[in-house]
Amino acid sequence: MTEQHKPVEKTALSLSVNGRQQSIQVEPRTTLLEMLREQLDLTGAKPACERGECGACTVLLDERPVHACHLLAVQVARRNIVTVEGLAERPGFQQIVDAFVARDGGQCGYCTPGFAVAAYACIRDNPGADAQHIRWALVGHICRCNAYDSIVAGVLEALKRVP
Repeated sequence: MTEQHKPVEKTALSLSVNGRQQSIQVEPRTTLLEMLREQLDLTGAKPACERGECGACTVLLDERPVHACHLLAVQVARRNIVTVEGLAERPGFQQIVDAFVARDGGQCGYCTPGFAVAAYACIRDNPGADAQHIRWALVGHICRCNAYDSIVAGVLEALKRVP
């Protein structure tokens, strides 16, 4: 067998995903996004640019928003990951989703999970955020429908709704 056709050895990982301990095997080149989607069947984080530029794959890593396509799974061993599916179980997240819907902040919906995760972190960390602060918190997120004003309006609406 030639060097380039040799099977890649997998690495054992232990991590917490949405509050549940996971032990899995991954190839060293597997991204966090690939692991979440393909091995754990958590498909809320979306593949889009796969370069860490669009935000569609945003998850919380130790409670901070990160682009899951930009990290290798082995980099997050023994860390806490929360996906949009995990946020759905948290108090206050449904109000964010409702506000996005009310303000038409998720037109086609593809980027919405990433924006919602980032909005959750923004509201949690800055309950008095204004529109300018929200725009800064959402830097690195792309909406191809150009719904930015609606998304910011949705986050402002959510600030009023989240206890």
